[in-house]
Amino acid sequence: MSQAPAAAEKSTILSKETFLSLYLPNLAISMGQGIATPVIPALAQSFGVSFELATLVLILNGLGGLVFTFPIGYMMDRMGRRPVLLIGPFLTAITSILTAFAPTFELLLLCRFLNGGAQQMWQLSRLTMITDTGKDRERGRLITWMQEVMAFGGLFSPAIGGFVATFWGIQMPFLLYGVLCIVAILPSFKLVKETDPERQAGFVGVRESVPWREVVAACWSAQMMAFFASQFMANFTRGINMGGMLNLYAAYKYEVGPDFIGLLASANSFIRLPLGLMTGYVMDRWGRKKTVVPGFSLLTVAMMFMTSTALYELPLEFYVAAYLCVTFAQGITSGNMMVIGSDMAPTRGRAQWMSLWRFIAATGSQLSPVVFTIVGGLFGYVGAFGIVGFSSLSVALLVGLLMQETVGRNRDQGPIAPATVPEPTRPGG
Repeated sequence: MSQAPAAAEKSTILSKETFLSLYLPNLAISMGQGIATPVIPALAQSFGVSFELATLVLILNGLGGLVFTFPIGYMMDRMGRRPVLLIGPFLTAITSILTAFAPTFELLLLCRFLNGGAQQMWQLSRLTMITDTGKDRERGRLITWMQEVMAFGGLFSPAIGGFVATFWGIQMPFLLYGVLCIVAILPSFKLVKETDPERQAGFVGVRESVPWREVVAACWSAQMMAFFASQFMANFTRGINMGGMLNLYAAYKYEVGPDFIGLLASANSFIRLPLGLMTGYVMDRWGRKKTVVPGFSLLTVAMMFMTSTALYELPLEFYVAAYLCVTFAQGITSGNMMVIGSDMAPTRGRAQWMSLWRFIAATGSQLSPVVFTIVGGLFGYVGAFGIVGFSSLSVALLVGLLMQETVGRNRDQGPIAPATVPEPTRPGG
């Protein structure tokens, strides 16, 4: 087609606007999170509470993000994406600063809960705006590269947070987190435009919301149900690593210290970063399923390896090898379910649909460490790792057998026809 070169020339993946409004804010916000994260246990301890109560500081932050998904989706469809995107980092900054000076443990928990909701405002609105505007052959890279920039931001920032807390007190990292959130969002006031399709067409003001029954009714196709099931299982599979359960297992099983766990975490990030950058290109070039099915199949094999280390009580060296295999496979799967979801999001009630989708994903992530702990206590770690391996296999089977390729999908169609994957047009030729 004669328009192909023009489309290629207008690629926004590496544009200045994308860097300042997407990658840079993600980098700054993730650095702020990383700076504050290692100080949270010390802040909880300063109130003299038990370990069981201290865990609520972490749990309620994730729960806040889970609870606020539906109100955020409702607001984005009623008022637009841009206001939610701009308000989110400011609320994150305010709740972070309030966290630093919370006078009681109860107020600390409230601040952490609200902070989780504020973080979700940025994450969900940014993903919705990419879904609104990203081209089919660019969304894979936009979403996965956004994820990897966040991973890069958290690579060294925990060490910085520990250093800052040691020399300037445990409140200072939270203040830095707040400052970074505000600085991160400032360019977006000028660069980010409203992406809601109806508002781009000239609608102004508060729009009538789409009834939730219509949003839910649109989810009952076989393709949608397979996607939601695979998304839940994907987040359940990755939740034990993302939630730190593998690190906790290593600490209790092999009695390793923070220095060793820190090295494993760094290795995790270094392995994941280049893989995430490559998978975005593969998804845009050859299709989304080309990373989902191989990635979760490899993750199943890696979890079988991890299960064998528990079954045969293998030494630490074998656990490290299994951990790195899990990390490698998860690097291939990073962000790919988000890309499929952005392909499938309908035009009408899109933000509300996306809030439902992300609620399902977050539920999988939140349940993963809970189920892992319960099964591990009842049946041992062989059973716990085995369940995670089974959930990974279910993702590969659901996507591979029940879902069709989503590249090039017309959002307003019912059944989704298989998409062709044409050769990309190179700039200038």
